[in-house]
Amino acid sequence: MNCVNSIEASYRAELRELFDAHFGRFDEKLERRLLDTKAELGIAKAELGIKIEQLRVELHSTKADVLKWSLGLWVPVALAVIGLYFKR
Repeated sequence: MNCVNSIEASYRAELRELFDAHFGRFDEKLERRLLDTKAELGIAKAELGIKIEQLRVELHSTKADVLKWSLGLWVPVALAVIGLYFKR
């Protein structure tokens, strides 16, 4: 019976060593992937910030264009209405 127990104990020790080795490799791979993902997210975050700033500039430009067109169209209409009012 002692012989069987010693064989079982050696198998357990061997199995534990294999498990620790595989888990160590898995842990290293996971850590590497996490670092890569963090780096990619940092780059994506920087690119997103640049794109947001570009959209803000474009939005301000669009607002200015809308204001110019609005004034350009409504001022003559207002002058025509005032002219017609005083023509009576």
